[in-house]
Amino acid sequence: VQLQASGGGLVQAGGSLRLSCAASGRTFSSYVMGWFRQAPGKEREFAAGINRSGASTYYADSVKGRFTISRDNAKNTVYLQMNSLKPEDTAVYYCAAAFKFVGVVRRTSDYDYWGQGTLVTVSS
Repeated sequence: VQLQASGGGLVQAGGSLRLSCAASGRTFSSYVMGWFRQAPGKEREFAAGINRSGASTYYADSVKGRFTISRDNAKNTVYLQMNSLKPEDTAVYYCAAAFKFVGVVRRTSDYDYWGQGTLVTVSS
């Protein structure tokens, strides 16, 4: 499985970005998908996750109400719409895929495949 994340960039506080993660390889709809982020000097943390069908999502408290995760199984792509961005959202964002689970999982160890990361920088 290969994951390719894109859509990062520089944005002012209060702005929006949409990240995309395209998957190839095994059947996309058999994966739980997640977005994680890692700020400089910090550990990688869970941001949002979505189950195989897209019917169930879960968010970290820090992004709840501002970020929306979605997926298009026909296009083998998962998205992260990020609104009302804050400087503390600055991080490298990674998409990840887990095939052992049906529902959303939040630990990095639960995920089997990782994308290369895309940098999001929010200026104040």
